[in-house]
Amino acid sequence: MSAERYENPLVTRYASNEMSALWSAQRKFGLWRRLWLALAEAEAELGIDITAEQLGEMRAHLDDIDFERAAFHEKAKRHDVMAHIETFGEAAPGARPIMHLGATSCFVTDNADLILLRDALDLTSRRLAVVIDQLARFAESHRDLPCLGFTHLQPAQPTTVGKRACLWAYDFALDLAELEHRQRELRARSTKGTTGTQASFLSLFGGDHERVRRLEQLVAEKIGFDATYAVTGQTYSRKIDSQIVDVLSGVAQSAHKLATDIRLLAHRKEVEEPFGKQQVGSSAMPYKRNPMKSERVCSLARYVSSLQTTAANTLSTQWMERTLDDSACRRIYLPQAFLAIDAILVILNDISSGLVTYPAVISRNLRDELPFMATENIMMEAVQQGGDRQDLHERIRRHAQAAGAVVKSEGKDNDLLIRLRDDPAFAGVNIDDFVNPADYVGRAPEQVDQFLSEVVQPIRDRYAEKQPPTEELRV
Repeated sequence: MSAERYENPLVTRYASNEMSALWSAQRKFGLWRRLWLALAEAEAELGIDITAEQLGEMRAHLDDIDFERAAFHEKAKRHDVMAHIETFGEAAPGARPIMHLGATSCFVTDNADLILLRDALDLTSRRLAVVIDQLARFAESHRDLPCLGFTHLQPAQPTTVGKRACLWAYDFALDLAELEHRQRELRARSTKGTTGTQASFLSLFGGDHERVRRLEQLVAEKIGFDATYAVTGQTYSRKIDSQIVDVLSGVAQSAHKLATDIRLLAHRKEVEEPFGKQQVGSSAMPYKRNPMKSERVCSLARYVSSLQTTAANTLSTQWMERTLDDSACRRIYLPQAFLAIDAILVILNDISSGLVTYPAVISRNLRDELPFMATENIMMEAVQQGGDRQDLHERIRRHAQAAGAVVKSEGKDNDLLIRLRDDPAFAGVNIDDFVNPADYVGRAPEQVDQFLSEVVQPIRDRYAEKQPPTEELRV
């Protein structure tokens, strides 16, 4: 790290070493060399005069990339692919005459990007599966802990802490399904030629269409794909990039929602993200326990969501078979979308594995509002005892408004239940029978059980042998 030049915080501060390495120059240009080798191998298998010695020379120099030499060539040629062909050719001079035979630059750039997207989607899916699992564990341990529900950020019918956690986990489960779908749909560009017509390869094989088709499939298989895109221009459709960035934005949206809920619950002192013993919440206010990790998630999520526009605009402006105005921005938004999502999931891994609940506060906050929640049940009981429903409704409305005014204007406790006890219309109702919070959460605990069984367990089964590398939270 140089203190004299800008360094991307996604690499130096937030994302994991694994995701950073995946998008590194070594990985990218190492893939280019492997693609040139795959092309040469396939061409040799299909009868082009390429020797075993030439292939062996290429294999011996897949990773010893002289980046200084490549930079020298790029400065002169102003073309990164040609610079790396020259550099590879200098390392393997015997193979130089047959490198890149019949190919266009997008043979290496696009196919390498598709491999990187495939690997990045895989790592992202594995990290997301861990977060889902941890949220599910939290949900299970709090499946029947009643808490105040909120609609419009106003007190509403009670739920449970575990059921609320299922809402978070389900958003991510839907995202995971989309990630997996995008992985399944990825194809190789393979050997489509300069404008997607394969004209150069058709010429190379003397007009033999079948060998050109076989070359395309062989190269795809060699780079780990079982299919190729049906048609391309010079590039694979930038629709693919747009679809993938949309999915990453979906993960970011779910993460933002979860982190915002945690921030709001921390404000209510009900749930908190883990807070280190030596952690400092504020440089000025030593008592603060700011939800800094959740805030960081929201910040990074906002950035990822903003990238949708760039990907969409890039697709929209690919005139005819392609324009090069996609190149510079794709070098930025594709890696950074994954680096930022990776950072989000690393942080969420830390948060979800150590969420702290305060049941006493949760119970107190619920008790403060429970009288309002109990009124419908109390009214129904009074009706069953012979009361007039409309009269009872009006009495409850007046008492509730008065009790609310006492809470808001005088700062006193909610005395609605006392008012109802003193009202002769409710004399036959044992008000104390209606103040158990567990009576108001409906099927929330059972819904948690069903969600864990039907949604989470299949995810656990799919990813049991696919655990991502452990990554320590750096900040």
